[in-house]
Amino acid sequence: MSVVVLASGSGTLLQALIDHFHPAHHGPTQAPVRICGVGSDRECLALHRAEAAGIPTFVVPYLPGTTNRSEWNQHLRTALGRFAPDLVVSAGFMRILGPEVLADYAGRIINTHPALLPAFPGAHAVADALDYGVKVTGSTVHLIDAGVDTGPILAQRAVPVYETDRVDVLHERIKTVERELLVHTLQAIAEHGITLDGRKARIPDNVTKPSR
Repeated sequence: MSVVVLASGSGTLLQALIDHFHPAHHGPTQAPVRICGVGSDRECLALHRAEAAGIPTFVVPYLPGTTNRSEWNQHLRTALGRFAPDLVVSAGFMRILGPEVLADYAGRIINTHPALLPAFPGAHAVADALDYGVKVTGSTVHLIDAGVDTGPILAQRAVPVYETDRVDVLHERIKTVERELLVHTLQAIAEHGITLDGRKARIPDNVTKPSR
Protein backbone atom coordinates (compact mmCIF):
# COMPACT_ATOMS: atom_id res chain seq x y z
CA MET A 1 0.00 0.00 0.00
CA SER A 2 1.49 3.33 -1.06
CA VAL A 3 1.14 6.25 1.34
CA VAL A 4 1.85 9.97 1.28
CA VAL A 5 2.37 11.46 4.74
CA LEU A 6 1.51 15.10 5.44
CA ALA A 7 3.24 16.72 8.42
CA SER A 8 3.89 20.23 9.70
CA GLY A 9 6.20 19.80 12.67
CA SER A 10 8.93 17.68 14.18
CA GLY A 11 7.78 14.51 12.43
CA THR A 12 7.84 12.05 15.32
CA LEU A 13 4.76 10.27 13.95
CA LEU A 14 6.41 10.12 10.54
CA GLN A 15 9.59 8.74 12.10
CA ALA A 16 7.61 5.96 13.77
CA LEU A 17 6.23 5.00 10.35
CA ILE A 18 9.67 5.15 8.74
CA ASP A 19 11.20 3.04 11.50
CA HIS A 20 8.49 0.38 11.23
CA PHE A 21 7.92 0.21 7.47
CA HIS A 22 11.37 1.00 6.06
CA PRO A 23 12.38 -1.61 3.44
CA ALA A 24 15.49 -2.37 5.48
CA HIS A 25 13.21 -4.08 8.01
CA HIS A 26 11.05 -5.94 5.49
CA GLY A 27 12.87 -6.16 2.17
CA PRO A 28 11.98 -3.89 -0.77
CA THR A 29 9.00 -5.97 -1.91
CA GLN A 30 7.67 -7.15 1.46
CA ALA A 31 6.88 -3.99 3.45
CA PRO A 32 3.08 -3.75 3.75
CA VAL A 33 3.26 0.06 3.62
CA ARG A 34 5.48 2.09 1.30
CA ILE A 35 5.88 5.78 2.12
CA CYS A 36 6.20 7.20 -1.38
CA GLY A 37 6.25 10.88 -0.40
CA VAL A 38 6.12 13.35 2.47
CA GLY A 39 4.54 16.77 2.11
CA SER A 40 4.19 19.86 4.26
CA ASP A 41 2.81 23.37 4.28
CA ARG A 42 6.15 24.73 5.53
CA GLU A 43 9.81 23.87 5.98
CA CYS A 44 10.00 21.60 9.01
CA LEU A 45 11.96 18.82 10.67
CA ALA A 46 9.57 16.20 9.28
CA LEU A 47 10.89 16.91 5.77
CA HIS A 48 14.47 16.38 6.94
CA ARG A 49 13.49 13.05 8.50
CA ALA A 50 11.99 11.97 5.18
CA GLU A 51 15.01 13.10 3.18
CA ALA A 52 17.33 11.22 5.54
CA ALA A 53 15.33 8.07 4.77
CA GLY A 54 15.48 8.69 1.02
CA ILE A 55 11.79 9.60 0.71
CA PRO A 56 10.80 12.32 -1.80
CA THR A 57 9.41 15.50 -0.23
CA PHE A 58 7.37 18.49 -1.33
CA VAL A 59 6.13 21.75 0.17
CA VAL A 60 2.91 23.58 -0.66
CA PRO A 61 3.44 26.80 1.32
CA TYR A 62 0.53 28.22 3.30
CA LEU A 63 0.80 31.78 4.62
CA PRO A 64 -2.09 32.65 6.97
CA GLY A 65 -3.83 35.83 5.92
CA THR A 66 -2.43 35.82 2.39
CA THR A 67 -2.88 32.32 0.94
CA ASN A 68 -6.16 31.59 -0.83
CA ARG A 69 -7.40 28.39 0.80
CA SER A 70 -9.13 27.00 -2.29
CA GLU A 71 -6.10 27.63 -4.49
CA TRP A 72 -3.83 26.10 -1.86
CA ASN A 73 -5.96 22.95 -1.77
CA GLN A 74 -5.80 22.74 -5.56
CA HIS A 75 -2.01 22.93 -5.42
CA LEU A 76 -1.94 20.25 -2.72
CA ARG A 77 -4.25 18.08 -4.81
CA THR A 78 -1.86 18.39 -7.76
CA ALA A 79 1.16 17.56 -5.59
CA LEU A 80 -0.54 14.47 -4.16
CA GLY A 81 -1.62 13.38 -7.61
CA ARG A 82 2.00 13.07 -8.72
CA PHE A 83 2.40 10.21 -6.24
CA ALA A 84 -1.02 8.57 -6.83
CA PRO A 85 -1.06 7.15 -3.28
CA ASP A 86 -3.48 4.52 -2.05
CA LEU A 87 -3.78 6.42 1.24
CA VAL A 88 -2.93 9.86 2.60
CA VAL A 89 -1.90 10.14 6.25
CA SER A 90 -2.22 13.44 8.09
CA ALA A 91 0.38 13.06 10.85
CA GLY A 92 0.62 16.31 12.75
CA PHE A 93 -0.45 18.28 9.67
CA MET A 94 -1.79 21.65 10.80
CA ARG A 95 -4.10 22.43 7.88
CA ILE A 96 -7.73 21.55 7.26
CA LEU A 97 -8.09 19.75 3.94
CA GLY A 98 -10.71 21.23 1.64
CA PRO A 99 -13.18 19.67 -0.80
CA GLU A 100 -10.65 19.94 -3.62
CA VAL A 101 -8.50 17.29 -1.91
CA LEU A 102 -11.27 15.31 -0.23
CA ALA A 103 -13.00 14.71 -3.57
CA ASP A 104 -10.01 12.73 -4.86
CA TYR A 105 -9.32 10.81 -1.64
CA ALA A 106 -12.72 10.22 -0.06
CA GLY A 107 -12.38 7.45 2.52
CA ARG A 108 -8.62 7.35 1.94
CA ILE A 109 -7.27 10.10 4.22
CA ILE A 110 -6.60 9.28 7.85
CA ASN A 111 -5.68 11.52 10.75
CA THR A 112 -4.47 11.10 14.32
CA HIS A 113 -5.99 13.11 17.14
CA PRO A 114 -4.78 13.38 20.77
CA ALA A 115 -8.12 12.64 22.44
CA LEU A 116 -10.87 10.04 22.41
CA LEU A 117 -13.16 11.51 19.77
CA PRO A 118 -15.87 12.68 19.64
CA ALA A 119 -14.67 14.27 22.90
CA PHE A 120 -12.36 17.28 22.60
CA PRO A 121 -12.03 17.90 18.86
CA GLY A 122 -9.89 20.73 17.55
CA ALA A 123 -6.37 22.02 18.03
CA HIS A 124 -6.40 22.23 21.85
CA ALA A 125 -7.60 18.72 22.68
CA VAL A 126 -5.04 17.97 25.39
CA ALA A 127 -5.57 21.25 27.24
CA ASP A 128 -9.34 20.91 26.87
CA ALA A 129 -9.27 17.43 28.40
CA LEU A 130 -7.23 18.65 31.36
CA ASP A 131 -9.48 21.67 31.88
CA TYR A 132 -12.57 19.46 31.82
CA GLY A 133 -11.14 17.20 34.49
CA VAL A 134 -11.43 13.87 32.69
CA LYS A 135 -9.64 10.90 34.22
CA VAL A 136 -9.02 9.16 30.89
CA THR A 137 -8.18 10.58 27.48
CA GLY A 138 -6.28 8.96 24.63
CA SER A 139 -5.55 8.81 20.92
CA THR A 140 -7.85 8.35 17.94
CA VAL A 141 -7.11 7.38 14.35
CA HIS A 142 -9.98 8.39 12.09
CA LEU A 143 -10.91 9.06 8.50
CA ILE A 144 -11.00 12.71 7.47
CA ASP A 145 -14.27 14.14 6.22
CA ALA A 146 -15.49 17.69 5.59
CA GLY A 147 -15.73 18.48 9.31
CA VAL A 148 -13.06 19.04 11.95
CA ASP A 149 -12.21 15.73 13.64
CA THR A 150 -15.66 14.36 12.75
CA GLY A 151 -14.79 11.48 10.41
CA PRO A 152 -15.48 7.79 11.09
CA ILE A 153 -13.26 6.34 13.81
CA LEU A 154 -10.84 3.55 12.88
CA ALA A 155 -9.03 2.91 16.16
CA GLN A 156 -8.69 4.33 19.66
CA ARG A 157 -6.55 3.72 22.70
CA ALA A 158 -6.97 5.15 26.18
CA VAL A 159 -4.38 7.09 28.19
CA PRO A 160 -4.82 7.83 31.92
CA VAL A 161 -4.85 11.41 33.18
CA TYR A 162 -3.09 12.06 36.49
CA GLU A 163 -3.75 14.83 39.01
CA THR A 164 -0.23 16.18 38.56
CA ASP A 165 -0.35 16.29 34.75
CA ARG A 166 0.52 19.41 32.80
CA VAL A 167 -0.43 19.80 29.15
CA ASP A 168 3.08 19.01 27.90
CA VAL A 169 3.47 15.95 30.14
CA LEU A 170 0.10 14.50 29.19
CA HIS A 171 0.66 15.24 25.52
CA GLU A 172 3.95 13.33 25.53
CA ARG A 173 2.24 10.32 27.10
CA ILE A 174 -0.47 10.47 24.44
CA LYS A 175 2.13 10.79 21.66
CA THR A 176 3.78 7.54 22.74
CA VAL A 177 0.46 5.72 22.37
CA GLU A 178 -0.40 7.66 19.21
CA ARG A 179 2.74 6.49 17.41
CA GLU A 180 2.06 2.83 18.18
CA LEU A 181 -1.61 3.13 17.28
CA LEU A 182 -0.93 4.76 13.92
CA VAL A 183 1.71 2.19 12.95
CA HIS A 184 -0.49 -0.78 13.76
CA THR A 185 -3.63 0.75 12.27
CA LEU A 186 -1.81 1.41 8.99
CA GLN A 187 -0.49 -2.14 8.93
CA ALA A 188 -4.00 -3.48 9.53
CA ILE A 189 -5.40 -1.32 6.71
CA ALA A 190 -2.67 -2.52 4.36
CA GLU A 191 -3.47 -6.13 5.16
CA HIS A 192 -7.27 -6.01 5.44
CA GLY A 193 -8.60 -2.73 4.03
CA ILE A 194 -11.42 -0.58 5.44
CA THR A 195 -15.15 -1.20 5.28
CA LEU A 196 -17.64 1.63 5.85
CA ASP A 197 -21.24 1.38 6.99
CA GLY A 198 -22.52 4.91 7.42
CA ARG A 199 -20.49 6.43 10.24
CA LYS A 200 -19.09 3.08 11.28
CA ALA A 201 -15.63 2.25 9.94
CA ARG A 202 -14.16 -1.19 10.41
CA ILE A 203 -10.89 -2.86 9.54
CA PRO A 204 -11.71 -6.57 9.06
CA ASP A 205 -9.71 -8.72 11.47
CA ASN A 206 -8.32 -5.47 12.84
CA VAL A 207 -5.23 -5.80 15.00
CA THR A 208 -4.38 -2.39 16.43
CA LYS A 209 -2.42 -3.58 19.42
CA PRO A 210 1.36 -3.91 19.28
CA SER A 211 2.47 -7.38 18.25
CA ARG A 212 4.11 -9.44 20.95
